[in-house]
Amino acid sequence: MNPPRIVVVGAGHVGLYAALRLSKKLNRNHAEVVVIDPVPHMTYQPFLPEAAAGSISPRHAVVPLRRELKKCRIVSGEVTKVEHARKTVTIQPIDGPSYELAYDHIIVAPGSVSRTLPIPGLSDIGIGLKTIGEAIYLRNHILDRLDVAAVTPDPEVRKASLNFVFVGGGFAGIEALAEMQDVVADALKYYPELDPKEVHFILVEATNRILPEVGPEMGAYAARQLAARGVDLRLDTFLNSCVDGLIELSDGDSFRAETLVWTAGVKPSPMLQQTDLPLGPRGHVNCLPTLQVATLEGEVLEGAWSAGDCAQVPDLTNPGGWCSPSAQHAVRQAKVLADNIAQVVRGGAPAEYRHKHVGGVAGLGINKGVAHVYGIKVKGYPAWLMHRFYHVSRIPSFNRKVRVLADWVLAFVLKRETVALGQLHRPREEFLEVTPPVAPKPKAEEKVASGSR
Repeated sequence: MNPPRIVVVGAGHVGLYAALRLSKKLNRNHAEVVVIDPVPHMTYQPFLPEAAAGSISPRHAVVPLRRELKKCRIVSGEVTKVEHARKTVTIQPIDGPSYELAYDHIIVAPGSVSRTLPIPGLSDIGIGLKTIGEAIYLRNHILDRLDVAAVTPDPEVRKASLNFVFVGGGFAGIEALAEMQDVVADALKYYPELDPKEVHFILVEATNRILPEVGPEMGAYAARQLAARGVDLRLDTFLNSCVDGLIELSDGDSFRAETLVWTAGVKPSPMLQQTDLPLGPRGHVNCLPTLQVATLEGEVLEGAWSAGDCAQVPDLTNPGGWCSPSAQHAVRQAKVLADNIAQVVRGGAPAEYRHKHVGGVAGLGINKGVAHVYGIKVKGYPAWLMHRFYHVSRIPSFNRKVRVLADWVLAFVLKRETVALGQLHRPREEFLEVTPPVAPKPKAEEKVASGSR
């Protein structure tokens, strides 16, 4: 008899940690663990701002699945459908036809995507910060804007190139803005044509505060620090339009900018719409505290599990509330989820997930940060150290911990690299320019030519 098959949809924080723990708790005779993801790595998203800034190598902000999950079967493809009634998933591999795969247990953990709004022009010029590709693109784009500003004779183009707009005042937006401001400040040392006073970083936030995760006091401190560094804070303000780079805000202001970074929240992966699993009002998979998927009436769907950003999990430490979509919850939920599946496979009963959110830490650029952990408030350099060492302790694998630490040591000893590698986004452009077009030969001629050899 074949061992039960456990399919893990998505290799983010939940998928990777759960698969890793399952592979340690259940050997191949007890269960087969199959991990399905379109990309061959897990992205440690808290490191994306530092990867964009060049503080760490982009390769070190990701964890290779095949290296880390040696006891699991890795499928490079996208799940296009989940039919739990039949216990099958439909997989579209990176190449070739789609096919179905049966399972006994499924962990639905595709994570989240950027929560965008129907704002005119956003899809044309907006840059997200959810993937390592977006982090690399953001770095290259911002440094390219400095090159444009340094050589253009048009004062309007110069001004637009030096306006950098970030929308969203949460962890991702604030950390990315602070890191990229440091990058631009370092790069300007090599641009005598540019005056630092010409550079403008603008933060647009719909609420009246930033970094709500660290509390109002630390959020206010972070706002003061950013304002002191020249960041234009636009609180209680919405982005109304950005067509052709013309930024129009709800406060009546408008200006041109060639950089718009969108970090205004996340929403569950749209893949969930292609499943027959029960979803909550905001599109999350409905779960019990045991992380089992259940109907809205509370009936358990045997063999279906979920956690992380894509799931609504009751917060037992805050009755009536849901666990927040944070890495802190995702990692801890993955551990409980894997333990519960192992228990069920062995005939046991699942346990409930219970964890009180302990606070958060945020970096505000080199040597600056804020933290509110276990009720203790820290700011400045100590908070920055807490931010760095917390995250290096959380990224999976000893290999990645060592590489990240090495990057930080080198960045401390040597000057920051401020060179753009924009050709990464168009690697074949020069080749195509020098290669003349050749009309394909008719098939009949090809056969004659091949026969004459």
